[in-house]
Amino acid sequence: MMKLRTQHDSEHRRLADLRKAATVMQTNSTELHAQSGNATSLTLQTELLARGEEGSGDVRVPMNTPDAGGGRAGPRRQRAASHRHSHSHGHAHTHSHHEPETDGADSDVDSGEPSGSVTELRYLFRWVHKSLPFLVILCAKLVLQHALGLAIGVGVFTTFLYVNRNIQNQVFLQERQSKLQCIWLLLLLTSSSLLLYYTFLEEQLYYCLIFLSPNIEPLSFWGVLWVVGVTNFILKFVFMGLKCLTLLVPTYIMTYSTKGRWYMLTEEVGQVYQAVAPVSVWFRYLVSYQDSDGLAGLTLGIVLALVYLIMKLLGLYGQWGSLQKTCRMFVSDQYCRVAATRSQCSEAGGVCPICQSEFRQPLVLLCQHIFCEECIALWLNQDKTCPLCRSVIVDKVCKWKDGATSPHLQIY
Repeated sequence: MMKLRTQHDSEHRRLADLRKAATVMQTNSTELHAQSGNATSLTLQTELLARGEEGSGDVRVPMNTPDAGGGRAGPRRQRAASHRHSHSHGHAHTHSHHEPETDGADSDVDSGEPSGSVTELRYLFRWVHKSLPFLVILCAKLVLQHALGLAIGVGVFTTFLYVNRNIQNQVFLQERQSKLQCIWLLLLLTSSSLLLYYTFLEEQLYYCLIFLSPNIEPLSFWGVLWVVGVTNFILKFVFMGLKCLTLLVPTYIMTYSTKGRWYMLTEEVGQVYQAVAPVSVWFRYLVSYQDSDGLAGLTLGIVLALVYLIMKLLGLYGQWGSLQKTCRMFVSDQYCRVAATRSQCSEAGGVCPICQSEFRQPLVLLCQHIFCEECIALWLNQDKTCPLCRSVIVDKVCKWKDGATSPHLQIY
């Protein structure tokens, strides 16, 4: 029995020693594993910090300190460090992939190229290119819908240009002018005006000539512009016809210099008349309102009409001053008229420097140069100095003395 007990105690003691040895070995292996893990994490940390300094982004790797408390904390922290390493490595890798785009954007900014504006222009050009067929169709529809009005507008404009140029040519020719040409121009202006009013007889467009509103219902904005434009050209035709009648007056009744002053006065009066003619049409358009507008629409229309009248009065005040100056120039000589004697003409060579022919009604200017009356009158219609010495003869050049008509379209 003693022998068996001794054997059992020895076996029990051996098992305790084996357990103790296993525990020590496990502890040592865990510590070694933790130390190796910490060394690995420190190595990875150093590498990631080096990569972070080379890149542009911020890379943060937490420092893992050895834990003396638990044996299992080492592998867990090792797995967390490896997870952070993979995440940080992925972030740095992604950042490295995005760096070329940032550099490209910076290079575009540094190059100064307006990429946004160019893109918008390209989109606009593409839209116009795609919409061009529709725009052509729309323009064709508008042309067909308003073919008569557009044809009349083109016709009166070309007639104005033709007659205005021919009147100036006939004034410049003086005694060589063609009476037949003047009659043709007068007939052309008269027939064009009568044909226009006959075509639109129901609209009663001729009411605008006596400051009344035409019979157009409803009176739209484009309708007002068309009526005012046509009326303006008709008034130009009327005063151009008066100039043609002045051209037909014989020279022994009215000299060329006197005709020039009549051309000037006719044009100034015509411009004032053209400024007053569209008042009635615009006033009616601004005051008119629909039933749906109510009292607010009527009040707004009256206020706009009053503002328009004030602006018109201010414009007419400026034109009235110009008309007064023209009237003073009409009743008085613009330059000193001194008839040249025969001795003065013989000393000057007996030939006019402008027309290179014998003097006809010679005049002596302030600079003592002698010219024909008609020649110097035509010259002073375009210049205010002497043709020879460039001395100032007149204070103002009266451009309307050559029979020209202003192409300005009075639309308001």
